[in-house]
Amino acid sequence: MHGGRGDRVACVTLREILAKLSPGTPLRDGLERIQRGRSGGLIVLGDPPEVTKICDGGVTFDAPFSPTLLRELSKMDGAVILSADGSRITRANVQLVPSPEYLTVESGTRHRAAERTALQTGVPVVSVSASMNTVTLYHDGTRHRLEESAVLIARANQALSTIERYRQRLDMANQRLFVAEMNGYATVGDVVGTLQRQMMLERAAMDLDLTIVELGSDARQLILQLTELEGSNATDIEMLVRDYIAADTVPADEQVAHAVRALEALPDAELLHSSALARQLGLPASEENLMQSVVPRGYRALSRVPRVQKFLMDHIVSAFGELPAIVNATPEELASANHVSGLWARHIAEGLRRIS
Repeated sequence: MHGGRGDRVACVTLREILAKLSPGTPLRDGLERIQRGRSGGLIVLGDPPEVTKICDGGVTFDAPFSPTLLRELSKMDGAVILSADGSRITRANVQLVPSPEYLTVESGTRHRAAERTALQTGVPVVSVSASMNTVTLYHDGTRHRLEESAVLIARANQALSTIERYRQRLDMANQRLFVAEMNGYATVGDVVGTLQRQMMLERAAMDLDLTIVELGSDARQLILQLTELEGSNATDIEMLVRDYIAADTVPADEQVAHAVRALEALPDAELLHSSALARQLGLPASEENLMQSVVPRGYRALSRVPRVQKFLMDHIVSAFGELPAIVNATPEELASANHVSGLWARHIAEGLRRIS
C-alpha cells in the first residue's frame, strides 16, 4: 500500500492542488461557504481504493460537484469524498478510520483524521475548522493553511519589493561582469557574485510563484509584475554556466543541465557562500582564489546579440574557444565557423561591436 501511495503522490504536486483550491474555483467557493456557515467540514480530494478501505458508513452516490451541495453535505458530521478531478461527489457523511500508527501533531478530531488519512492514502485532504474558521490542506506529510486573498496579496506585495531589490542588484552585478568580460579582467569573484544574485532572484520568484498559484484569479497583476522582474533570468543563468563551467571544449547540454540542477538544489544557507557556487562550476572554491582571472567562452555576450540561436553560439565557441577571439574576429573569420553564413557573421560582428 505504501508503494502505491508513493506513485500517486509523485503525480500530484502541492502547486496543482493549490490551483484547484484557489479563489475563483468552484472548490474554493464551496470551502468559503462552509467557513461562512461555521459548520466545519472534512473533504477528501480523491477516491482511490486506499481511501475506500478506511471509510465507514456514510452515503454512496455519484453527483456533479457544486459549491452549494458541498456546503449542505458538510453540515453532516462525516467527511465528503470527491473524485480525483474534483468534478463529482462520490460519498458523504463518511467516518474516516485511518490507522493510529500514523503520527499526528493535531489535537482536534477532524484535523487528526485529516492528517492521518492524507499520510496513509497519499490523497490530499482539506479540513475546515468550525471553531477557528480556518481551512487547512494536508498533503504528502505537509500542513498548509489556506489564507484569505487579502493576506496573500499583502505577502505577495512584500515579496515583490524584495524581488525588485534583487533585480536592481543583479542588473548592477551583471553589468559589472559584462564590462569586465569585454575588457579582459573578469575574476572568479565577479562570476560567483553575479551567479549568486541570479539564484537569489530565482528563489524569491519561485516562492512568490506559489503564492500566485494560491491566489488564483486574484493574481493577474502580480503575474505581470513578476514576469517583468524575472525577465530572462533562467536563460541568463544557463548562459553564465555555459561560459564558465569547467570543460575542455563546448560544454555538453547534459553537463550544463546537471550544474543548473545542482545550483537549484543548494540550501539557502550555502547560496550565500561563494565557495559552494564556485564548486558547482568547477572553479577554484577557496576564498583566496576569488581574484583569479577567468575568461568566458562567449555565450553571455553572444546572447546579447538579437536573434542569435544557441546552435550558432555552439559553432562559434567551438571555432574560436573564448570571448576575446570572437570579439576580435572579422566577419569573414566568423563565417569560417560551421553553419555560420556570411549574413549571420556580419550581424554578429556588428552586434558585438555595438555592445562592447
